[in-house]
Amino acid sequence: MARAARQLSESGYMHLIVRGIGRQVLFEDRMDRVRYLSLLRRFSEETGVSVCAYCLMENHVHLLVYDPKGQTPLLMKKLGVCYAQHFNRKYDRVGHLFQDRYQSEAIEDDGYFLTVYRYILNNPEKAGICKAADYEWSSYSQYDDPAAFIDRKLLRELIGGTDAYEAFMRKEDETECMEFEPRRHDDEWASSIIRKRLKLNSGTELQSLDRDERNAALRTLKAAGITVRQLERLTGINRGVIQRV
Repeated sequence: MARAARQLSESGYMHLIVRGIGRQVLFEDRMDRVRYLSLLRRFSEETGVSVCAYCLMENHVHLLVYDPKGQTPLLMKKLGVCYAQHFNRKYDRVGHLFQDRYQSEAIEDDGYFLTVYRYILNNPEKAGICKAADYEWSSYSQYDDPAAFIDRKLLRELIGGTDAYEAFMRKEDETECMEFEPRRHDDEWASSIIRKRLKLNSGTELQSLDRDERNAALRTLKAAGITVRQLERLTGINRGVIQRV
């Protein structure tokens, strides 16, 4: 069966997750993490894909990128191939290091950009490792003096200065985003996403939107993790229409 085409982001902003195959640890020591970040910087500069945030966990990596030219697949291919070669050579192993393709979701509004940014950098704290601000292997501390390949333009426009940034990072999000471990969600959850993301009372209100607005809304809901079958039930829109957008 052919793989489904990836959903492209109209804004250029994407949330990416790459994981080790079979929960394989990706970083055995400090120098592995240094190597991965070095490759990330190199291929970010080569492809023109800016990195807005990153977090290296033990067996998976979160990235928030800005890619107006559609070069993310190239970035991730180069990064995956070169890092896997390094890891396999160093630890005398063979075979795949990463599980399938990377996960991705489009980010189409400022509010969700902030949600994803905060979610990525709060991963170590959520996992019980340490406070997010103390985690060495994320871009949390690179707000005022970021590395050359880190893009802080939109974040600074939305947040402001350092004090505002710290206050922003302490907030709790009501909106959920793509998880490292995909979860099954019921229709009640899906309905709440429709209300929060689209500011609608129910999914059936999508039927009253014009075609372009309806399709944009459906893309947003699919990116949030609502299944085609759920959308069909909750909106009353034909499954074929939902699958095509």
